[in-house]
Amino acid sequence: MSLEGPGGLSPESQWHGHSDKKPYPDGAEHGPAHDDPFGSEEYAEVKYKTMTWWQAGMIMIAETISLGILSLPSALATLGIVGGEILIVGLGILATYTGYTLGQFKLRYPHVHSMADAGEVLMGPFGREVLGTAQLLFLIFTMGSHLLTFSKMLNTVSEHGTCSIVFGIVGMILSFICTLPRTLKKVSWMSIASFISVFSAVMITMISIGVERPGDGHVDATTTTNLYHGFLAVTDIVFAYAGHVAFFGFISEMKVPEDYPKTLYLLQIVDTVMYAVTAVVIYRYAGKDVKSPALGSAGHIMSKVAYGIAIPTIVVAGVINGHVACKYVYVRMFRNTDHMHRRTFFSVGVWIAIALALWVIAWVIAEAIPVFNDLLSLITALFASWFTYGLSGLFWLFLNWGQWLSSPRKICLTILNLLVFGIGGAICGLGLYVSGKAIHDDSSGASFSCANNA
Repeated sequence: MSLEGPGGLSPESQWHGHSDKKPYPDGAEHGPAHDDPFGSEEYAEVKYKTMTWWQAGMIMIAETISLGILSLPSALATLGIVGGEILIVGLGILATYTGYTLGQFKLRYPHVHSMADAGEVLMGPFGREVLGTAQLLFLIFTMGSHLLTFSKMLNTVSEHGTCSIVFGIVGMILSFICTLPRTLKKVSWMSIASFISVFSAVMITMISIGVERPGDGHVDATTTTNLYHGFLAVTDIVFAYAGHVAFFGFISEMKVPEDYPKTLYLLQIVDTVMYAVTAVVIYRYAGKDVKSPALGSAGHIMSKVAYGIAIPTIVVAGVINGHVACKYVYVRMFRNTDHMHRRTFFSVGVWIAIALALWVIAWVIAEAIPVFNDLLSLITALFASWFTYGLSGLFWLFLNWGQWLSSPRKICLTILNLLVFGIGGAICGLGLYVSGKAIHDDSSGASFSCANNA
C-alpha cells in the first residue's frame, strides 16, 4: 500500500527530492529545466534563500492575519453560529489543501517565483501577463487598504487630531521605510512583532467586550438572510484566508523548500483556530448588532487601546504585501543578472525606487477613489478567489495531466480539484455581484478628503 499526500504524491517524492532530477507525481514527465529564481548564491553579497520554515511561517501568518479577523464576528451575526463556524473551519481546511497544491507546483517547477511565472507554465506569455498583472494589482490595492486602516487607527487614537491625508502620508512613509530590506528573512523579524500585536489586540477586544457585554445576550445558532447580505458575510471569511497570492515568493526564499508543508500547517492551524475562537466569543458577548470591525463594539477607551496595540500588525501586514509586490518587479527586471545579489548603487537604488513608486501609487489610489473600500472588495473578489482557491485546482489538473482517471483515487482527486476550480469561479462570480451592488448603492465621499474616516 502506497502512502500518498493529499495531492496524490507520496511524501517522499514530494518534499525530499534533493537531486538535480526532481521526482514528479506518479511517473509524470519531467518539467522544463528551469533554474531557481535566485540562482546560485555561493558567492553572493545578498543571499535570499535564508529563511527557516518557522520564519517563513511567521511571515505567512503576518501577511494573512491582520485586523480583518475582527470582521468575522459580524459574519456570524449574518450567518448564525453554526453556519459561520462551519464556513470558517471548512474554508480553512480547503485553504490548507489548496496551499499544499501550490507547494507541489513549486516543487515541480522550481523557477516559479510568482503567479506570473505559474501563469507562463500554464498558458505561455499570455498567462504570464494576465496573472502577473492580477497579482500586482491585487497587492497594490491591499497595500492601499492598509494605508487607509492606518489613517483610521490614528484618527481613532487621536480623535481626528489632524487631516486624514496627513495620517495617510505618515503611514505611506513608515511602510516605505519598512519595505527597504531586500530579503524576506529581515522582514520576518517584523512579522513576529506583527503576530504579538494582532494577538494582543484581539485578546483586548475579546476581554473588553466580554466584560462590558454590549449585546442583549441573544445570539442565533442559525438564521436566514438574503443572497446579498449572506454572501457579503461569506466574503469576509473567504478573504481572511487570502494569503496564497504570495506563497510562491515565500517558498523561493526558504533554505529548504521541502520544509514548506510545516510552514503551511503552522499558518493554517494558527489562523483557523484564531478565526473560529475570536468570531464566536465576540459574537456571543457583543450580540447581533456587533460592529465590523469588532473594535467598534469594545467601547470608546478600549477601542483606542486595541487600535494602538494593533499598530505593528497594520503596518507589517501591509509591508509584507508591499515587499512581495516590489520583489515581483525586481526579480522580473534582474533575473539571471548579477544585480540581484549585489549591493551596488544601481541595484539598491532600483529597489528603493520600485518600493517608493508602488507605495505612492497605493496611497494615491486609496485616497483618490471615493469608493475605494468597495472597489477593494471588487478586486479581491476578482483575484483572491482564484489565487486562494480556483487556480490551485487548475495547478493540480495540470500536474496530473493524462492521469485523471488512472486509478480510483485519482478519479476522486480529479473530482475534488474540479470542485475547487468551480468554488473559485463561484466565489468570483458572486463576489463581483455583491461588490458591484455595493459600489452602485454607495454614497461616495470626496477624493483626498481631510474628513475623519474612523
